[in-house]
Amino acid sequence: MTRRIAIPLFPGFMPLDLVGPYDVLRFLPDTETVFVAAEPGVIAGADGGFGLQAQAGPADIESCDILLVPGGGGTRDYEARKPLIDWIARMHETTTWTTSVCTGSLLLGAAGILKDLDATTHWNAVEDLESHGAHYTADRVVRRGKVITAAGVSSGIDMALTLAGLIEGDDFAKAVQLWIEYDPQPPHDTGSVAKAGPELVRRTPELIREGGARRG
Repeated sequence: MTRRIAIPLFPGFMPLDLVGPYDVLRFLPDTETVFVAAEPGVIAGADGGFGLQAQAGPADIESCDILLVPGGGGTRDYEARKPLIDWIARMHETTTWTTSVCTGSLLLGAAGILKDLDATTHWNAVEDLESHGAHYTADRVVRRGKVITAAGVSSGIDMALTLAGLIEGDDFAKAVQLWIEYDPQPPHDTGSVAKAGPELVRRTPELIREGGARRG
């Protein structure tokens, strides 16, 4: 039987949150991926400069084996995302694995999936995560039962490799990692709050906002 991966899209989603994991999980055998949105069509990602085609609406997908929820702009607008949140809750009842990347965990939390559960998210969304009854854990990937949450943006690749290993074994996951040549060697060792130091952590939201303002 074909394994179905369902990935919800919403305006302002963070592209790497889902493209990174997708590029790992697409190697799983007998697997299909469906992108789901309130209305089928092209959904614009962060800053409107990146779009993906949603092939289905929530009513079209009644179950999935793997649910992958990305984060991005608008994840905290729970009223606007209520139909999506209700669909996530329904999908969770059918999944083998329920996963999120970055602030996608807030949508899992709003769906009632993370209550009293250890989970992770982007470091700038910890209070939002815990408002849903989750227990924040600073690990890059956190697995509790069938629920796997990943921290910010790029950690989705780590999460997907973890999941690939759970499904097909470590040798398969290692082969995929080699095939996509995932061997991070960033120019700066500031990829986590613990490494960045308090001054950079304090200034980062402002620097990011200033960069966005200059982009127009």
